Amino acid sequence: MKLAHLADPHLGIRQYHRQTPNGINQREADVASAFRAAIDDVIACRPDVVLVAGDLFHAVRPTNAAIVFAFRQFQRLRDGLPGVPVILIAGNHDTPRSTETGNILRLFEDIGVLVASESARRFSFADLDLSVLAVPHQALAGGERPALRPDGGERHQVLVIHGEAEGVLARERDVMEYGGAHVSAAEVAAEGWSYVAWGHYHVRHQVAPRAWYAGSLDYVSSNIWGELDEERQKGIDGKGWLLVNLDTGAVEPRRVAAARRVLELPSLDAEGFDAKGIDAWIAERVAEVDGGIAGHVVRLVVRNCPRHVGRELDHARIRAWKNEALHFQLDLRRPTVHRVTGVGAPGRRQTLGETLREYLSRRPLPSELDREAFVKTGVDLLARVDAEAEG
Repeated sequence: MKLAHLADPHLGIRQYHRQTPNGINQREADVASAFRAAIDDVIACRPDVVLVAGDLFHAVRPTNAAIVFAFRQFQRLRDGLPGVPVILIAGNHDTPRSTETGNILRLFEDIGVLVASESARRFSFADLDLSVLAVPHQALAGGERPALRPDGGERHQVLVIHGEAEGVLARERDVMEYGGAHVSAAEVAAEGWSYVAWGHYHVRHQVAPRAWYAGSLDYVSSNIWGELDEERQKGIDGKGWLLVNLDTGAVEPRRVAAARRVLELPSLDAEGFDAKGIDAWIAERVAEVDGGIAGHVVRLVVRNCPRHVGRELDHARIRAWKNEALHFQLDLRRPTVHRVTGVGAPGRRQTLGETLREYLSRRPLPSELDREAFVKTGVDLLARVDAEAEG
């Protein structure tokens, strides 16, 4: 008995303001391509059941183009695997804040997809000796939670769920997507399930025996650099989905080829460097990229770079790299100022503005945001609030 476990496609996401020749956001097209490739591979592997563990779309109200694309891919899946159950649950990105709004995923029921969008639903398949409990985000986030326990006499008992598994959040908080519902290990009782298909965390991860996050199909989280680092530490090579043998518990990662590379170049501690030295370092790191940076998503962090040195960098050359890559993020971080406070101690207590500036300079950001502009906006807003309070 084989099961296909996909999660977090995030169709319709838009990043980096670069378009295809057809006028589609390039990253939106990349993510669509990854989903299409995953569907191709699922059909080729011919599983007995297919699960999509939430966040099919990046937004509650996706564009018409994203909806039509998803319809076509699910129709291909239904045509390529006739009679194979396809189960889709809503993630936090798919779930409206108001329950009266209705969920877009219900539309897919018209082509035979089994959908759990608000409440938990249990699907039984006598011919497969299989029971699937499908638990969407809303069932965990609002009101009384369903009992996350196997039920019925079927041999294969499967749970598909979108949320934050206990223990994963504590270790991976820098790359866990915001807005998920926390689920304790005691609630799930993983040992009772043939398999637990998790969605929400974008890095492939084993939660417990026979319980996995499949990870996303492309880099679509709010902190792709932390995500990339987690994958590097865990020895994970790229994105994909999981092919699961329910009889043996064996899990086979199925890789989906990326449309472009996401590259974190070696960082620089710029203490003691002048602008020309930093320029030379950056140029060397860019030149070392095998095949060049053209069309890729790239970041290079420079720490301990004073503001006046950052202004003196070769910004014409930096703009050229930005034009060459799909996205080139030069993340300049100013030196941290350490102050000692207390009676008789040198220095002074930080102002609220300084504290905010330091916090915003360190926190993870979506890759498309300019850190210096982000920090300035936050500090300026705080100053404006203070001025209005005093006036």
